[in-house]
Amino acid sequence: MTRSLAEEPRVIIQPTSVAALTWLGAAAGASAEGWRMGNVLSARPLGFNDQGLLVLQIGALTVEAEAPGTQLPSQFQVRVLSLGPQPLLEIIGAQAAADTSVNQAMRERLPQQNGYAPLLATVSALAQWPVLRQLPTYVRNALALLEHSMSTTDELATGDGLRRAIERSGLFLESQLVQPGGDEASTGQGDWKGALLRLLDALNNQPALRDDSAGSVAPPLQSRGMTPQGRLTLPPELADNSEAASFLPRLRTDVQAALARLEVAQLEASKVPAWMIEIPVQGEQGADVLQIRLEQHDGDSEQRQHWTLGFALDLPSLGPVQGELVLRGLHLSVRLWALLRESTARLEQQFDNLRAALAVSGLSLDQLSCQTGLPQAEASRSAVFLKATA
Repeated sequence: MTRSLAEEPRVIIQPTSVAALTWLGAAAGASAEGWRMGNVLSARPLGFNDQGLLVLQIGALTVEAEAPGTQLPSQFQVRVLSLGPQPLLEIIGAQAAADTSVNQAMRERLPQQNGYAPLLATVSALAQWPVLRQLPTYVRNALALLEHSMSTTDELATGDGLRRAIERSGLFLESQLVQPGGDEASTGQGDWKGALLRLLDALNNQPALRDDSAGSVAPPLQSRGMTPQGRLTLPPELADNSEAASFLPRLRTDVQAALARLEVAQLEASKVPAWMIEIPVQGEQGADVLQIRLEQHDGDSEQRQHWTLGFALDLPSLGPVQGELVLRGLHLSVRLWALLRESTARLEQQFDNLRAALAVSGLSLDQLSCQTGLPQAEASRSAVFLKATA
């Protein structure tokens, strides 16, 4: 049975190492009488740990929980819904403290969002076919601006190029516009979201354009973790069509879905401990999607502050590939995964070149490996909120 959007958020909790022994008895209902199904307990948040999990004080226990996606008050109550190694708790009375404007925006955009691949397939087809000449000039100009806002493989091959691509990914458009001296015309010129907004505005000015979004299927949520996204092919009815009017409804639907996906990522950025960024890249005879997860970890007395950069992409020449780079000071660990065995071999052939490049940069390579098969996708900690309100 699905839950309504008005219901209270639920969290799955697990024991911290400090409370593990106490927890075993509490979860079984042996040593803590309050931990019974249906019982209401007092709770208060203590902050977040290194893994981005919410640390809660519930009764006499300190536990970790997936963050519910709402602003929790300093004290609240939870109802025990189920027990076991990872009990399920329902937060009571926390909705009033939630940022209703953000949650409302999330609810509106989640059913609309979709990956960039459908849009890139439509745009690539329009760019290659004579049907492009049938479109109005202002629509063609908006399409050209969208293609200009995509990064190229050569740009992403350098650190500065990757930094610029991240800045132009659309995730930071509004923050750049409010900077002193920020100018909408110049700042948004090469920005992916700015180009999407201009194209949508151009398509909305088409008087005969019907809305084709009613039959769309709700796409997977971005918060389900990094997943290589391959290119899509157009359906036969469009691939064999030479009328521009046939493409416009699909194009507008794809643009709206890509905008919704980007805005969901912006809304999630305030709730998760990592940046999730998607960058469209002009590749050979088409465009691909590079997904990046960038996270900064706070250090402690025994470990210095470090960074983790994960990436995922699906190239026609390599197939699905994922990677994770962990930088601690000047020490770097690199782990790669490739779905295809032959791709693993091709990547390993480049290891000597990578070692040489890192040696010149002054970094110490602690680990370099490539495995066949993809790692299991890990959802971000906001996924509980998305699941609870979907």
